[in-house]
Amino acid sequence: MIDWPAAARAVHVLSVVHWIGGLAFVTFVILPSLREFEVERRLAVFDALERRFAWQARISVLLAGISGFYLFAVFGHWDRITDAGFWWLHAMIALWAMFMLMLFVAEPLFLHAWFDARARRDPDGAFRVALRGHRVLSTLALITVAGAVGGVHGLF
Repeated sequence: MIDWPAAARAVHVLSVVHWIGGLAFVTFVILPSLREFEVERRLAVFDALERRFAWQARISVLLAGISGFYLFAVFGHWDRITDAGFWWLHAMIALWAMFMLMLFVAEPLFLHAWFDARARRDPDGAFRVALRGHRVLSTLALITVAGAVGGVHGLF
């Protein structure tokens, strides 16, 4: 018989590893490497690479949320939402909500068009915005992962 909470935990960890690992790869490997490209070519290459990862990130973020809320329900941890001692849990939910909004609402509705228009006007500036945004998101994500792993194992 399948241990559904254990399966959900595995899905949760794998989806977070894929999502945050992919974000880190884009932030700390892909974007810095693109600096070596001509300004006009940078964004075209980034767009092509990002498009391939975007659908994967959407699936991973969705699975992280579904599995995370399933685990919350199974273990009855709803009371932890109001407990400041579980700040790392609040950080996980906030990061997940931010990415859900960005990937499923902002990007398809206006962010992609805004970025394309910015890139046509100022390709170098648009690249800097992308790099800065990814650095901020990666920093928040890595702090959240460190907090979550520590929190789950009783560090906090």
